[in-house]
Amino acid sequence: MSKCLLSVLMLLAAPLWAAEVQVMPGAGTLQTAIAGANPGDVLILGDGAYEGPVVIDRPLTLTGPADAVVNGMGQGTVITVAAADVVVRGISVTGSGRKNADLDAGIKIVKGADRALIEGNAIFGNLHGVDVHGGIDGVVRGNTITGLRLDRMNDRGNGVYIWNAPGTVIEDNDIRYGRDGIFSNTSSKGIYRNNLFRDLRFAVHYMYTHNSEISGNVSIGNHLGYAIMYSNRVVVKDNLSLGDREHGVMLNYANNADVSGNLVRGGTKKCLFIYNAHKNLIYDNRFERCGIGIHFTAGSERNVLTGNTFAANREQVKYVGTKQVEWSFEGRGNYWSDHPAFDLNGDGIADAVFRPNDLMDHILWSQPAAALLTGSPAVQLVRWSQKSFPATLPGGVLDSHPLMAARAIPVPPAIEAMEAEVAGRWAEGNQDDTDAEDFATH
Repeated sequence: MSKCLLSVLMLLAAPLWAAEVQVMPGAGTLQTAIAGANPGDVLILGDGAYEGPVVIDRPLTLTGPADAVVNGMGQGTVITVAAADVVVRGISVTGSGRKNADLDAGIKIVKGADRALIEGNAIFGNLHGVDVHGGIDGVVRGNTITGLRLDRMNDRGNGVYIWNAPGTVIEDNDIRYGRDGIFSNTSSKGIYRNNLFRDLRFAVHYMYTHNSEISGNVSIGNHLGYAIMYSNRVVVKDNLSLGDREHGVMLNYANNADVSGNLVRGGTKKCLFIYNAHKNLIYDNRFERCGIGIHFTAGSERNVLTGNTFAANREQVKYVGTKQVEWSFEGRGNYWSDHPAFDLNGDGIADAVFRPNDLMDHILWSQPAAALLTGSPAVQLVRWSQKSFPATLPGGVLDSHPLMAARAIPVPPAIEAMEAEVAGRWAEGNQDDTDAEDFATH
């Protein structure tokens, strides 16, 4: 088919009656304009208040300045997208209802409303910001989404909620307050990238979401950074978790994931938590200044860890298991800041293997009161004996090819400034939510 013929066919397929329509503010004016519009029309809102809720039931573009405010008046979802190829761009959306059972939202994209584009809007004061509820191949881009600040975090909604919406792209959004920044449930083939998450429970929360990507995001001062749960074949790469409280990255019943290039730094109890997760490739990450660098438990097997940097964590590894686990791959291990290593041949690989834990570590995990004896002669004798007679060591992590050089992952100055603002947020007695430990509620 020639390019000329293809162009003619595309012109014939486009609605010839599409027009730009100015819509004045007021009660009912927006829904009336939608009802009178033809497919492909562009509805241009002026400054002022527009009363919702409204339903877009045909392919339209809804656009205007940030001072064009669509207000749901506390009733249900403010804007429901119920047709394919709808664009909502540049306006403000506020005032949804607060029924979590109904998933009241600023903007909802329902099943059949495919290829929706939600771009450059200010979405604030809603239970959920954007609910992608069945529409496929939607794009939520460049929005500022500000959630509710209710006392109970679990009563708040999510910035973006994705349910059964394959192909969704969530990118370049600034999401703050509310419950989870992105909650993706029972979906697949999504791309969630380059978003900023602050003051949330989870930055990104996965449940049963497969074959998808989380990349280039920034999580600052949240309760947890990136929670990958019951999900397979997920790519988690080049994300930042700075000053988050519980975990930077969590793999819980997550298999065949590719976790690379991420930085988890400061304030966090556990940089990386792996629970019953198998066959994951974890490489070239930096885990720094956490209570525990990596907590590895519940029979997680056949995972590969290589090229990672474990720097200045209070405890580098907590491995709960009896098997011998090798944490190097094809002659390349990980960097350990507490490994007194030498490299006589200059190949970048330490001359001695590294064991991050010994028998006393296992005793301290199971009997925390034994920490009072850490400096005693008996404990020191046990540790000396294990070092002198390796056969007495228990099963655990062994890095046969530890690296000599740490991996650096730069942080932009503007992000570092935000990180500094939340420093010390999670000190004992300084919590921002009465349900801070209730992570079982999803």
